[in-house]
Amino acid sequence: MIADLRIVQDSANASATIAFVDLAGFSAIADVHGDASAIAVLEVFEAMVRESLSGYEPPIKWIGDEAMLAFPEPEIAIQALGRLLPACRTEPRLPLTRAGVHHGPVIRRGGDLFGSTVNIAARITALASPGQLLATQSVAGTAAADGILVRNLGMTALRSVADQISLYAIELAPVADPTWIDPVCKMHAPYAPYQRASIEGPWFCSPRCEEAYRKSPQTYSLAKQ
Repeated sequence: MIADLRIVQDSANASATIAFVDLAGFSAIADVHGDASAIAVLEVFEAMVRESLSGYEPPIKWIGDEAMLAFPEPEIAIQALGRLLPACRTEPRLPLTRAGVHHGPVIRRGGDLFGSTVNIAARITALASPGQLLATQSVAGTAAADGILVRNLGMTALRSVADQISLYAIELAPVADPTWIDPVCKMHAPYAPYQRASIEGPWFCSPRCEEAYRKSPQTYSLAKQ
């Protein structure tokens, strides 16, 4: 099915399914490996977003390493993310992605979308762990009806949102094993170039990440970044 955002574009007030997708370890890649390496990773990500969204609307905008996407309804969002997230998950040049998606009323201003729906989708994305897609009930219900595995995470407080919201993890891509995530750049092991500092130590994509972690392990978290 080809997405059509005319339903959004033709009205100042309409409904849309908003998704944000970003690279969990992008800031650390720039810091540890340099800006050139970070830009190379970003270019791979941008190309994969364009390819996976072929036949759908392109991103509303890019915010650094984060793509803001909009779809007329949850089912189309699940279809598009079902192409993008598994592709990113199996690309060894990319760190793990984080994603959040929410459906509700939006306001169009120029070529951008605004409103609480956009804000909630952004807040959800910020809560996602590397490799995780979080969604609200309307989107999660659509995914579950399509036979996709959905886990109820319970009521969750979001920053600057008055009421708690039911959050769900939607497994469109293989679940990332946290013990195999590079704690610095959020790449996922094991691939051929990966190393371990010790038998029980974390995986690292390179000596640079291992050295950064050795110098300041408290700086990096397996859960967020």
